Amino acid sequence: MTTPRHDHQPAPSPLDTSLAAPLKGPLEGLRVLDLATLFAGPLAATMLGDFGADVIKVEHPRTPDPSRGHGPSKDGVGLWWKLLGRNKRTLTLDLSTPGGREILLRLAADADVLIENFRPGTLEKWNLGWEELSAANPRLVLTRVTGFGQFGPYSRRPGFGTLAEAMSGFAAITGEPEGPPTLPPFGLADSIAALSTSYAVMAALQGRERTGRGQVVDMAIIEPMLTVLGAQPTWYDQLGFVQERTGNRSTNNAPRNTYRTSDGKWVAVSTSARSIAERVMCLVGRADVVDEEWFATGAGRAGHADELDAAVGSWIARHTRDDVLAAFEKAEAAIAPVYDIRDVMEDEQYRALGSITEVPDPDLGTVRMQNVLFRLSETPGAIRWAGRAHGADTDEILADLGLSPSDITALREAGAL
Repeated sequence: MTTPRHDHQPAPSPLDTSLAAPLKGPLEGLRVLDLATLFAGPLAATMLGDFGADVIKVEHPRTPDPSRGHGPSKDGVGLWWKLLGRNKRTLTLDLSTPGGREILLRLAADADVLIENFRPGTLEKWNLGWEELSAANPRLVLTRVTGFGQFGPYSRRPGFGTLAEAMSGFAAITGEPEGPPTLPPFGLADSIAALSTSYAVMAALQGRERTGRGQVVDMAIIEPMLTVLGAQPTWYDQLGFVQERTGNRSTNNAPRNTYRTSDGKWVAVSTSARSIAERVMCLVGRADVVDEEWFATGAGRAGHADELDAAVGSWIARHTRDDVLAAFEKAEAAIAPVYDIRDVMEDEQYRALGSITEVPDPDLGTVRMQNVLFRLSETPGAIRWAGRAHGADTDEILADLGLSPSDITALREAGAL
């Protein structure tokens, strides 16, 4: 396992396993059943597992989780699953069979959280809806993650993060002004929904501490994406204002863009604060604009973005990236290099934080991946193992429920496992 992440100390060696009994995460003792696939629900379960929850990944015995085959693989081993499946025990179960249903109810009776992302009505079709689950365990938190929520005219539609990125308004404001709406090349909406889901689960569990009862979390992926887009509904409500595509520019400040250096690399500049904007313009030789009346506000500077961009862009274009970064740092102006993943893996700040860590793995030897999401000084999270093989822990989990080897064999022969 990786060394737990603490705050206020240098990052330890990622393969240090010298502690006989690693510090326990804050969610130790919490049991989570992960029935979800691609990607918001499973990632939320991963985040809970990273901080000590016992996560049991439930997969169909004949149709493994699609993330096992998503993206690149090495020697037939899906690499995305190694990240998404970390800190999870794996169990195969066909919920549509009587035996599978019975096992799930027995697991739910001893669980704290169940995360699923079937279309609304699917669990109910198998007689595994809230009525049955809460009867088995009144303290269970049933977390339902779908594209459009559990009710409303779109609730039964197939829903994916891409649709949320389109419907939330994100795509409409992303891209160049004369170009088409632009979608992100990764699961942005799913990832934001995963963060929101893990937060929702913790809120529901805290509510359980007061009421003694579990409840249903209804997470529609279209909603967290809408939330992170800021005050657009309020702008429209009060002013009839509709934000348009502005490329890398902002309607709230300038200069703000990406700029190419003389050695063909790219940097990003942000000047949200007036003091930073002043430092940037003085650095690039345009101190004269600082005293202009329009320069005093972000909106005023945005209205003169062409002039400011031209000055900043032409100065940066005459210098190498290293020289640009050094000059901006000396001037205490905000800048960052535009990285690809190769740069991220070598960056000294990421290294200091331990943001990328190494995890021992029986399939790959060692695999590097993102570390747990944040550092806690007293009860840190840790990656105990990378994603495990399909059904690797089935017999162990069922034995813990009290099933005998013959019981497990019978279930397997009946197609329930």
